[in-house]
Amino acid sequence: MTYTNFTVDTDADGIALVTWNMPDRSMNVFTEEVMNELDKIIDQVVADAGIKGAVITSGKDSFSGGADLTMLQKMLAVFAKEKGKDPEKAAKLLFDNAGRMGGLWRKLETSGKPWVSAINGTCMGGAFELSLACHGRVAADSEKVKMALPEVKVGIFPGAGGTQRVPRLTDQQQALQMLTTGQTLSPQKAKAMGLIHEIAEPSKLVETAKGLIKNGLKAVQPWDEKGFKLPGGQIYSPAGFNLWPPAIAILRRETYGNYPAATAILKCVYEGLLVPFDTGLRIEQRYFTEIMQSKEAAAMIRSLFVSLQELNKGARRPVGVPETKFKKIGILGAGFMGAGIAFVTAKAGIPVVLLDRDLASAEKGKAHSDGLISDQVKKGRAKPEEKDRLLSLITPTADYADLAGCDLVVEAVFEDSAVKKAATEQAEAVLKSSAIFASNTSTIPITALAKNSARPKNFVGIHFFSPVDKMMLVEIILGKKTGDKALATAVDFVRAIKKTPIVVNDTRGFYVNRCVLRYMSEAYKMLIEGVPAPMIENAAKAAGMPVGPLALTDETAIDLAQKIMKQTIRDLGDKAVDPKQMALINTLVDTHGRFGRKNGKGFYDYPAKPAKKKLWPGLKDLYPQLKPEKVDYEELQQRLLVTIALEAARVMEEGIVTDPREADVGSILAFGFAPFTGGALSYIDGISAKEFVKIAKGLQKKYGAEFKAPKLLLDMAEKGETFYQRFDPYAKGEVKKAA
Repeated sequence: MTYTNFTVDTDADGIALVTWNMPDRSMNVFTEEVMNELDKIIDQVVADAGIKGAVITSGKDSFSGGADLTMLQKMLAVFAKEKGKDPEKAAKLLFDNAGRMGGLWRKLETSGKPWVSAINGTCMGGAFELSLACHGRVAADSEKVKMALPEVKVGIFPGAGGTQRVPRLTDQQQALQMLTTGQTLSPQKAKAMGLIHEIAEPSKLVETAKGLIKNGLKAVQPWDEKGFKLPGGQIYSPAGFNLWPPAIAILRRETYGNYPAATAILKCVYEGLLVPFDTGLRIEQRYFTEIMQSKEAAAMIRSLFVSLQELNKGARRPVGVPETKFKKIGILGAGFMGAGIAFVTAKAGIPVVLLDRDLASAEKGKAHSDGLISDQVKKGRAKPEEKDRLLSLITPTADYADLAGCDLVVEAVFEDSAVKKAATEQAEAVLKSSAIFASNTSTIPITALAKNSARPKNFVGIHFFSPVDKMMLVEIILGKKTGDKALATAVDFVRAIKKTPIVVNDTRGFYVNRCVLRYMSEAYKMLIEGVPAPMIENAAKAAGMPVGPLALTDETAIDLAQKIMKQTIRDLGDKAVDPKQMALINTLVDTHGRFGRKNGKGFYDYPAKPAKKKLWPGLKDLYPQLKPEKVDYEELQQRLLVTIALEAARVMEEGIVTDPREADVGSILAFGFAPFTGGALSYIDGISAKEFVKIAKGLQKKYGAEFKAPKLLLDMAEKGETFYQRFDPYAKGEVKKAA
């Protein structure tokens, strides 16, 4: 038989090699067609008496990324359509569809012939569940091999047997850790956990896998044999009593109940291990059907998988502009930001010229990369030869002439217009006319900076976040004269260094900083009202934010917040900043010398490690404190999310961001806006514009004009629109600029 996505070759020993190699795809994924073909291949292996067993592997560098989540979106769309006609029939249809993959893997493992998975690269989600259903598993000894069940990160969970097989192969504590966090496993870690059988040299992977079958691998899974015992003991055992109560408490502490999928994993494992395996699969299928209908799953799949993938592939890149293959990139300024940009550029294999006012400063910037890569080598995340190659790509200099031949120059000098003007003029003097010049400014409008350029069409903003090596988002800022080539080059660069680009039109604070400053400002206001600082920080985390607003201010520096406030007053007048908030920041910086984490004291105190940071006790002496029972804790959570979401809506109204995918993905990647909501705009859509406006009006009445809903939201509420309807990203043919 011939297949579109697979080849099946049987050797002289009667072992079938099933090679998965989807045409026109860079990575294998599960689609309806793939599963139909696998179903037929299982039948073929069973029916052919000459086949003793089968090895499944990949014909690509990776094994598989798992299920195509757009397939899940289609499944949900069918469910929504049928639900209006017959809710019971729709639920049954969703249940049956949700069990398709799990049923197929069960068919494979009970087929009567041994199957071995030969994992040659990335093996995620449903692909790892397929591997777990095989009777033997061999992984290549390679850094390319990464195994995980990461579904919880996009609002769902491993629903094709993952919650039942993992805790039957390893102890329950490690199983829960892996399943509820989406933990990525190396071959060594997976073998130590009992999830794979062998680690082989990449060139001997298939040979080793076939060897398992030749050596008499059983065609029966451990849980299907009589007398099977769970690794680590039963649920109702001393080990189980010590594990489950704290596991439930830890999950509650980490998620605040915001992630239904994580809770469902605990239920699947707990209930599934009390019953026979097939019943456990039905329990998993039931919970998976339930989670698939949750608004959290819909929002997270859209933002953290579909939209993120589309943006990473260059969804906002202008059509028809040839792709830039970077031969040389210049970085102006070797300070913390410039050095970080140089590191990620060199890590992507692109030669970098790192320029500063003198060679010693430039060398110091290169040393930053040395420190980062050396740390990775020490932790086993990089090899010594990778360190040598990376450092060889960074050329420190103080001579602008060394920028000649650069395709792109990224300016990351001191945040001063005069300094930036001089850097721009000196760089352009040696650059080819087609080169693109980008500024990493975080406060100065790109249109204003472009006036320093002899070719403003080639001038663009590329705004990184700190620390550059860890932060995955980059804002690309369009000045009024920025051309398509500059935008396309900026997108190409961000993609080349494996970051996510969002395109933003020019404004003070761009998109991310405008939202972040609202978040911090609301916390300052709460402090001034007398809300105890621990309640503010805990309310933020309970609302789904990874870091409280006071801790975030410490990370970015309180004295920086002071500078931004003072600059805002100079530019926009006294009324632009709340005088009470200005007084709070002045008190912390000028009176108490509290600058944030950088000097070990801010809203928090930072003692020497291993001691943990603690809120500064002096905060409670700055303002009369409200009694905790007088504070509406749920309202605190609401205020912190609503103030950010309102700013995101204003940004859309002003045309600063024109694509809701970018607003949502940007809000999650940049400052961790409650990921379970799908992002700042999805948060509004999930509540409905009408209900959100009602909430905002209530907060405005109690707390002031910053909660005033923009006209856009009022109009959407009246029409019953969502952001993804009003600003349909798939109806646009090109990037829109603000007038």
